[in-house]
Amino acid sequence: MTSSNSLDRKSQAWSALFSEPMSELVQRYTASVFFDQRLWRADIQGSLAHADMLAAQAIISAQDLADIQRGMAQITQDIEAGRFEWKLELEDVHLNIEARLTQLVGDAGKRLHTGRSRNDQVATDVRLWLRHEIDAISELLRSLQFALVEVAAQHTDTIMPGFTHLQVAQPVSFGHHLLAYVEMFARDQERLQEVRARTNRLPLGSAALAGTTYALDRERVARTLGMVDAHGAAQVCQNSLDAVSDRDFAIEFTSAATLCMLHISRLSEELIIWMSQNFGFIQIADRFTTGSSIMPQKKNPDVPELARGKTGRVVGHLMGLITLMKAQPLAYNKDNQEDKEPLFDTVDTLKDTLRIFAEMIGGQVNPATGAKEGGLTVNKSRMQEAASKGYATATDLADYLVKKGLPFRDAHETVAHAVKTAQGLGVDLSALTLAQLQAFHPAIEQDVFEVLSLQGSLNARNTLGGTAPAQVKAQIARHQRRLHTD
Repeated sequence: MTSSNSLDRKSQAWSALFSEPMSELVQRYTASVFFDQRLWRADIQGSLAHADMLAAQAIISAQDLADIQRGMAQITQDIEAGRFEWKLELEDVHLNIEARLTQLVGDAGKRLHTGRSRNDQVATDVRLWLRHEIDAISELLRSLQFALVEVAAQHTDTIMPGFTHLQVAQPVSFGHHLLAYVEMFARDQERLQEVRARTNRLPLGSAALAGTTYALDRERVARTLGMVDAHGAAQVCQNSLDAVSDRDFAIEFTSAATLCMLHISRLSEELIIWMSQNFGFIQIADRFTTGSSIMPQKKNPDVPELARGKTGRVVGHLMGLITLMKAQPLAYNKDNQEDKEPLFDTVDTLKDTLRIFAEMIGGQVNPATGAKEGGLTVNKSRMQEAASKGYATATDLADYLVKKGLPFRDAHETVAHAVKTAQGLGVDLSALTLAQLQAFHPAIEQDVFEVLSLQGSLNARNTLGGTAPAQVKAQIARHQRRLHTD
């Protein structure tokens, strides 16, 4: 039984075959217009390129093209102004725009769909939309890297404990630690550019699944839409079945986004740990934290905690998209309507997270004063105090003995005995006297105390990729050049 409010069959693009209208329940279950309307700009962009090509191929007239361009300009203005009426009964963004175009320009609007299907149309729209979003995300990643590099430049000589298994391992520069995340986010940016290249290929002209009988110039459409490679060659999907049905570009993007969010979650976890009273390494600006409804002394790192949680959300979207495509037969299936909401939410989540982290790490300009207000306050003394615990320079003593001629394994054993003695006395290795140290090996001399100092340990690691301040400064300069030229 159908509702009295059911769709008039005359307004359906596929209605002639059917003897009854779609039920209202099915309309609501199958419609996508209330989430895919965000594709409207890409839909109009693709339609205009398609119309331009149809006119160039003499499939539609020059007047039809002019009418379509005029109608699309009006629709663009209406959507931007919030005047466009999105109708559930028209199912999706494509039919809503096409129906309004036909109202505005008559038969020219009906001719626009010549040589295409909603199958290749939606695949094109999603690719165009995602290409734009990848560009925006890449810029946000650049901003976050700039913020991290800026803070790292202020802390090339700030000593903190480096951890393995969350146990004090060796002293490192705080700047060096932050640059580890710059490397991660740089790889994320590289991955996104690779995804963009594979996303930037044209499905339009594949029609429903088998191509079309019209003499389309698909390469012209690709060039018009900027779907070209680094040399300007048109990038066109080469198999019509594959073009309309696959969503590997969306899965690949979500995979890259997941890796980026995993990196965010690692940084989040460290910010949370560092801010805790037991560490006290940093403070996060009040505007990025919240209090407690019952404990007035609390300041909670809600932003990194929520980002850590939102990582699971994006991982879930990746699993959902993979499951969506699993075992789908060729070609297009309605299942693929379910690709958009997880993809859209992944983009929104990643963009919001990157934007807020760039401000939280690097600070922001106060519009009232024009001054930049930092996001992180670093407690250098607490970091150095923590680095002095846990015998962080033990490996330095072992390396010192190796340079005196001991095999490393023997040096390792010797230092283990020294650490055990220091533990028993409740002091650091650097607090042992020269005589006490020489009891473990006679080759130890007065210069050992420079080796056992935190600063000496830092300076000694002056190899490419090491934590020595000179190396950290070189890496900062490299990242600054890269970020300004990419």
